[in-house]
Amino acid sequence: MNNKKLLSAYVAIIIAMSVWACSFLFTQEALKSFNPITVVTIRMSLATLILGLVGLITKKINKLNVSDIPLFLLAGFSQPFCYFICEAYGLTMVSATIASVILSTIPLFSPLFAWLLVKEKVHWNNIVGIIISLIGVLMLVVKNDEMKVSALGICLLFISVLTAIIYSVCLKKIPSHYSNISIVFYIHAISLVFFIPTFLLFDIKYFGEKEILFSSVMSIVILAVVASVISYLFFCYVVRIIGVTKANAFCNIMPAITALAVWIFFGESISFMKWIGIFIVILGLFICQYHVKINNK
Repeated sequence: MNNKKLLSAYVAIIIAMSVWACSFLFTQEALKSFNPITVVTIRMSLATLILGLVGLITKKINKLNVSDIPLFLLAGFSQPFCYFICEAYGLTMVSATIASVILSTIPLFSPLFAWLLVKEKVHWNNIVGIIISLIGVLMLVVKNDEMKVSALGICLLFISVLTAIIYSVCLKKIPSHYSNISIVFYIHAISLVFFIPTFLLFDIKYFGEKEILFSSVMSIVILAVVASVISYLFFCYVVRIIGVTKANAFCNIMPAITALAVWIFFGESISFMKWIGIFIVILGLFICQYHVKINNK
């Protein structure tokens, strides 16, 4: 593979994961004025509109083949719809610590699904690196006083894990003639088929109950543009280059980036143990991405 292309993929995935790791700052601000389903529905609607306009201007939206509709439908239903809904409600039932640990198992299960569904090669270093990285995540997030457990909450979060992996596999299986803008646009547009009815059923009656702050509105706009357009385009690009296993391995860097973001923006101290955890996460990622070929003599 071209080294320049590979480098661009790694830069893109680091940017995407960094944005998603810091998006909680803007989500918290948006939730001051809107309920979770409302935030996500508005965010995805704006993102779809932006992608549609960019696609029309650049003429990079390919025609959707009828035979590919089921694949796009599955991707749109899996993520963002199921992932965001299950994550949002799961977080109301378990602590953020438990949620972080469960969501960090995405890279752990990705190799199995990638091997079964898209015949992606999985090497020993992928598995070892992911496990090492997961140990670092545990060092970052686990606190004895935050271990609140709810069976339903855990089930919902594991559904989020499953849907995130299904989404990645769908990206890999989508025919290569589709541009990245086409893929993300169609998936986001299809997700609205599920988001809008959910919003009308559960959230519309609460719309306007809270004071609508300018900062909340701007936070949703930022989430739409940066997290749901740019980062999704980057992730789509990366999965098609380095594969499901290696791309999802970078999910483990998110708790580390979140810890750094809280330290930078809120002045929350990072303990020595957390710095060790961050180092272990990064070490695990290097091991996961680096493959040594051994020639038999």
